Amino acid sequence: MDSRNPEGLMPHIYAPGEILNAETTDLQLSSCKECEARGGQSTTAPFDRREFVTRSAIAAVGALLTTACGGGSTATGPGGGSGSFGTLAVQVSSYPALASVGGIARVDSGQGTPVAAVRTSATTFSAFSLICPHFGCTVGIATGSFACPCHGARFAANGKWTGGQPTNNLSALSASYDSTSGTLTITA
Repeated sequence: MDSRNPEGLMPHIYAPGEILNAETTDLQLSSCKECEARGGQSTTAPFDRREFVTRSAIAAVGALLTTACGGGSTATGPGGGSGSFGTLAVQVSSYPALASVGGIARVDSGQGTPVAAVRTSATTFSAFSLICPHFGCTVGIATGSFACPCHGARFAANGKWTGGQPTNNLSALSASYDSTSGTLTITA
């Protein structure tokens, strides 16, 4: 018995052109029991260079079409306007959560890009896109903070990532408040 292979498992024999990666070399640290159960053999067949290039080209064309057709963050948000998001005019009195400092509310009325406003003082607000920077899911509002339901990323009321799935901070949007009319204008 070899000390480098104490269980006497057969090593994987690589075919010419086979791509070496974590799956084919069985180096997935989180699934040691799975490796033992399958006898040290890979459960997925790797694909060749031609298939890799084909899949990559399809992904690139899909990303290009999404951008060209207005997908992702290029859609105009509620309230019309120009720019990648647009302009959103919010009547603060319509959102009871924004009546006090520290209050957070989703203010896009469920249309367009999901946006949240945070009251930071009697006359100032912050605004954030509720698109999770990790996977693009819509982030929800938790008590005084934000949480992504897809992978558990958590963000403080100031949009900074605080835990869960490692990712970037939420995207900050420009927010200006007119105290005379009670209107918060959010732009990107």
